[in-house]
Amino acid sequence: MSTQAEVNLSNRQVVHDERVKEQNKLQRLIIRPEMGALVGAVAIFVFFLIVAPPFRSPESLATVLYASSTIGIMAVGVGLLMIGGEFDLSAGVAVTTSSLAASMLCYNLHLNLWTGAALALVVSLAVGFFNGYMVMKTKIPSFLITLSSFLMLTGINLAVTKLVSGQVATPSVSDMQGFDSGRTIFASSLPIGPVSVRVTVLWWILFALIATYVLFKTRIGNWIFAVGGNQDSARAVGVPVTKVKIGLFMAVGFCAWFVGMHLLFSFDTIQSGQGIGNEFFYIIAAVIGGCLLTGGYGTAIGTLIGALIFGMTNQGIVYAGWNPDWFKFFLGAMLLFAVIANNAFRNYATKR
Repeated sequence: MSTQAEVNLSNRQVVHDERVKEQNKLQRLIIRPEMGALVGAVAIFVFFLIVAPPFRSPESLATVLYASSTIGIMAVGVGLLMIGGEFDLSAGVAVTTSSLAASMLCYNLHLNLWTGAALALVVSLAVGFFNGYMVMKTKIPSFLITLSSFLMLTGINLAVTKLVSGQVATPSVSDMQGFDSGRTIFASSLPIGPVSVRVTVLWWILFALIATYVLFKTRIGNWIFAVGGNQDSARAVGVPVTKVKIGLFMAVGFCAWFVGMHLLFSFDTIQSGQGIGNEFFYIIAAVIGGCLLTGGYGTAIGTLIGALIFGMTNQGIVYAGWNPDWFKFFLGAMLLFAVIANNAFRNYATKR
């Protein structure tokens, strides 16, 4: 009887094992991928509050948010693609391609601007599909495939614009049907308290929240992390790797279309050489936000913080009265800091 009692008592005892030890809330917060970016964002915000008095006004903060949003919308799509283990170097000129397509189709075919925007969306999604399909079918690294797309789109943007309009910019579309309603959706401003905030800020936050939900609350999100971590292992357990990666490239195409429509309805004319080099800003924002270059790691909220760092640095230098040439130096320094900080947090997470 005593032996049985001892057995029952031992069964009721809680077994403590370090391998299943729960982390406290602070530990879970520290190992988040975006924590390095958050620390950097707070530091930059405080820094410019001190050295740039104009930075403290609500109007200046609204300008910072606007500058961040135009990069941030694209960074969300690019960040998801990087979590999936791929790059898109054509993202910058793809924005311009969508704007040019909508503008020239409407102007030359006398279409409503909403019809042109819909056709431009088809073009943008087709570019994304082409990039994804070529990467998956040829097995050539996405760096090289999208670099080729970057060069082709750059040439198409310039050559077709000059062929159709006889100049390097498209004609104004401000007097065409659908312009006013299109501007309301893509390029309007909303009064929030004492300041006017551009609608792209709200769209940016919405896209980041949607991407976060997809990543952490849906099966597709699990697939994205899986193909970014190891696509062969993901395929072995039934993940549709090809569809996921093509879908991610098309998501970048959708973001490029949206930002392209913002540019079109903001300025009503588009320069064919715009967008070159912006793809690096999108990638930098994602990397600063905690996305790994090797894939399988990162968050959409991290890309939001990375884009916010971009906007604060870009505008803060102006408000401080410094030479704007210092912008890229600060951006590079911030990128280096973020990579080191993200590695430190990730190593800590691995040890825990």
